[in-house]
Amino acid sequence: LGTGTGQQEFWDGILGTGMWGLAPVGPRPSASLVSPRGMPCPRPAVPSPVVALAGWCPLSPAGAQTPQLLVEPPWTPAVLWDRVTLTCQGSGTAGDTTWYKDGRRWGEKGCDSFTVTESGTYQCQRPGSGISNPVMVSNEPLVLQVPARALLEGDTVTLRCRGWQDNPVTGVRFYKDEKDLQGSFRGSELSLPLLQLQHSGRYRCGGLMDSGKAVSTPVTVTVHGEHPKSFPVSWCPPLLQCPQSLLCPPTVVLPSGVSLSVQPPRGQGALGNAWS
Repeated sequence: LGTGTGQQEFWDGILGTGMWGLAPVGPRPSASLVSPRGMPCPRPAVPSPVVALAGWCPLSPAGAQTPQLLVEPPWTPAVLWDRVTLTCQGSGTAGDTTWYKDGRRWGEKGCDSFTVTESGTYQCQRPGSGISNPVMVSNEPLVLQVPARALLEGDTVTLRCRGWQDNPVTGVRFYKDEKDLQGSFRGSELSLPLLQLQHSGRYRCGGLMDSGKAVSTPVTVTVHGEHPKSFPVSWCPPLLQCPQSLLCPPTVVLPSGVSLSVQPPRGQGALGNAWS
C-alpha cells in the first residue's frame, strides 16, 4: 500500500464503511462435518509445557477434575489451514471422551485427540466431570492470533495477523479497544514487550488482501499478575491427570523461575522426595 495519502485513504475507506461491522470477504470453503468416532485418532506430540501449565485445575461440583482442551499449534484462535489437533486431557478413560461443537453434542464417545476438519468452537467432557474450556478454530479471511497460554506481567508476547491460507496481507494495522496502534508493530506482527495489566483489552487487525479490504474478528488479551515464584499445593498441571492426592510424577517441566514442592496432608507421612 505504501505510505502517505494512499494508505490514509485506504483506512479512511474502511472506517467510513463501518470497520467494526465489516463482513468477512473472500472464499471460505467449508469442510464436511465428521464425528470424532469416524476420524482417525492421531497421537500428536505432547503439547508445549507452557500451554499445559496455562491454567488452574478447575473442579466440577462433584470434585472431579474438569478436562483441559489443548490445541496444537498453540494459538488462539486456531486456524483451519494449520492442521489443528485438539487433545482432551483429564481424568477418566480416554475412550469415553464426549465432544461438543458450537455448544452441541458432536458424535458419540470416542478418542481423546483428533485433527480438526471444520471451523467452530470445540469442547470435550469425560464421565463425571465438567465440560472443558472452549477452543475456537477459525476459517475467516483475516485472523489475529494470540499465543494459547497464560499471559503474565513481565512476559513478551507477539500477536500475528494472518490471511486465509497464509495469503499475503499488505498495509496491516493493529487496533486495541478500537484505537489505532500506530507505529508499534512491524509488518504483520505486533510485539508487546514486558506485559503490564493495562495491555489487557480487545485487539484486532485490518489490511488489504487480493479479495479486498478485510478486518479480523477481535480477540481478548488478558494479562494476569506477575509470575508466581511457586504454585499453591492445590494447583495441578492439567496435562498430568493428577489424582486428588496430588502425587504428580517428578517429570514435570515448569516455566523458568517457577518451583514446585509437594507437602503431605496434615497428619500424614512424607510423600517421598519433593522436587523443584
